[in-house]
Amino acid sequence: MDAALWFLFALIAVSAGGGEAYRWDLPKGFPPPPVPASNPMSAAKVRLGRYLFYDTRLSINGSQSCASCHQQKLAFTDGRTVGVGATGESHSRSAMSLVNAAYSAVLTWSNPNMRSLEDQATIPLFGEHPVELGMHGRERELLGHLRAVAVYRELFPLAFPGTRDAFTVANVTRALACFERTIISARSAYDRYHTGGEPDAVSDAVKRGEAVFFTDYEGSCFRCHGGFNFSDAGTARFHNTGLYNPYPAPNLGMFEHTHREEDAGKFKAPTLRNIALTAPYMHDGSIATLEDVVEHYATGGRTKNPHRDPRMLTIQLTGQNKRDLVAFLRSLTDDELTRDPRFSKPQ
Repeated sequence: MDAALWFLFALIAVSAGGGEAYRWDLPKGFPPPPVPASNPMSAAKVRLGRYLFYDTRLSINGSQSCASCHQQKLAFTDGRTVGVGATGESHSRSAMSLVNAAYSAVLTWSNPNMRSLEDQATIPLFGEHPVELGMHGRERELLGHLRAVAVYRELFPLAFPGTRDAFTVANVTRALACFERTIISARSAYDRYHTGGEPDAVSDAVKRGEAVFFTDYEGSCFRCHGGFNFSDAGTARFHNTGLYNPYPAPNLGMFEHTHREEDAGKFKAPTLRNIALTAPYMHDGSIATLEDVVEHYATGGRTKNPHRDPRMLTIQLTGQNKRDLVAFLRSLTDDELTRDPRFSKPQ
């Protein structure tokens, strides 16, 4: 991009609010994430969003922040079978990883209409079923708490210049979304082997497991976990993987939103990047280990649900195939992500 064009984009970003345009530092093979025109990226918004992400003032009793359920050391999950909110209420689903969420066509486990990180941020903040951070009806209280903090009196006007009052709920969610878009993972052993010029970054078992993963048949792993993000990232697709028959309430999958019988039990295929760090697995944490996950898919699911995805086929895998496949999945771990200071709690 020439200097004149870059200046024009930067000027547009500044006029839309947020100061200096954010400069992506993207790994090879990763396109710039889609960003809504109503919330252009800026370094100031990202910085503000990072502070907010770790701030327990965003919860009803000061006990939790976004980071409570999305911990950096666990690839921005929490290690629980299901989430637990600030009031102690157990949720029905596990906390999905935020890594590479910027590339997701849809967000959350089963809502086909949740397509922006800005909108999604309102759910943990103000949702009541279940209660997560518990701030429904306390919007003015939340903004008052933030306004009382010196660092926010500096950061909000910098992130949203030219506004009469930068302290708004919409700006809170915009800043959170900007920070979350920067959490990009592509430094795993697999990446170093394929794009980093490190031929010894992975073992022979990983190479064999990769061949199993990408074997070209209808039930292949990559059919639902494809592309650079090993997910359905660019499309809004959901899958019934035969976990239950019928699926127990309240986890009815896409059916909760469409009310179509054929959508019962359909959930999003999340990214497999850093999957070794995000146990337990599935939407309800009902599978404990990667070995058990591989076994689940090799057998075509544990129940013969009538709405099961047609790609859920019995796969003839040897014990060695399964071990190699697990080795491949473990090679998708980005250890640098777990300690990258750009994503850690501000000091």
